[in-house]
Amino acid sequence: MNAPSGRPLLRIGELSRRLGVSDHVLRAWETRYGLLQPVRSPGGFRLYSEGDEARIRRMQAYLAEGLSAAEAARAALADGPSTHPREPAGPASGSEPFAELRVALDAFDESAGQAVLDRLLAELSMPAVLRDVVLPYLADLGQRWQRGTASVAAEHFASNLIRGRLAGLARGWGSGHGPQALLACPPGELHDMALMIFGIALNRNGWRIGYLGPSTPVEELARAAATSHPDLVVLAATVPGVLEPLQAELTSLARHVPLALAGAGATPQIASAIGARLMTRDPVTEAEQTRWPR
Repeated sequence: MNAPSGRPLLRIGELSRRLGVSDHVLRAWETRYGLLQPVRSPGGFRLYSEGDEARIRRMQAYLAEGLSAAEAARAALADGPSTHPREPAGPASGSEPFAELRVALDAFDESAGQAVLDRLLAELSMPAVLRDVVLPYLADLGQRWQRGTASVAAEHFASNLIRGRLAGLARGWGSGHGPQALLACPPGELHDMALMIFGIALNRNGWRIGYLGPSTPVEELARAAATSHPDLVVLAATVPGVLEPLQAELTSLARHVPLALAGAGATPQIASAIGARLMTRDPVTEAEQTRWPR
């Protein structure tokens, strides 16, 4: 079927394939921002024009530059029909494996974000999704938040959705008969999703996980270790300098249990001083390479 101008009209599935954007996101942008202006076929189907496609491409370009979804939609609608969409810049380009997830979450579209993750987990292995999509997306989100190009609301929305998904993947990770790892973040460290990803991947390799999470006092970590007798304790810190004031306590802990340090806040110097192993690779790779201390 053709538009009055003679240009072809597309069903939403074909438009989705052309743009690399899920139909859930396209419908959300149509409803919230009026970005799409479909006509109805005689059978009642929505049909989209090349003008709709051009507006979505401009929307994607503006999102890649760091605009919020609402700002990007206004800018895309303000552009004239002859305006050529700018080339997407930075890590949100279509070549990135997390591009579709970013588009969905920037639109505050929970169902679309979950659908992207559902599809990825169906098509790829769980380690691949965690290492190649979720971790790069979280890094990109953090960078945009620091630059001020992602709002607090957007960061909270995306983080909470992903945290909920990780919590579902972590369900039951403390059961089984394999070696046990006790995972925690030091006092003042609130960013623990990379540690959760490490725990999920480690559990898939046969380990049982005891998870204490963010901002755990070292004396509480030591008490938990004395009670559960883990085969490995992992302390993850993203904040530089957070581990140095804890050196004496961590040195004592490392005398009783195998201790590993991870994250940007863990340096070779502090690991050597404490007597701990330093984890320098991404969380999934570290989990795959972690062997049971015997």
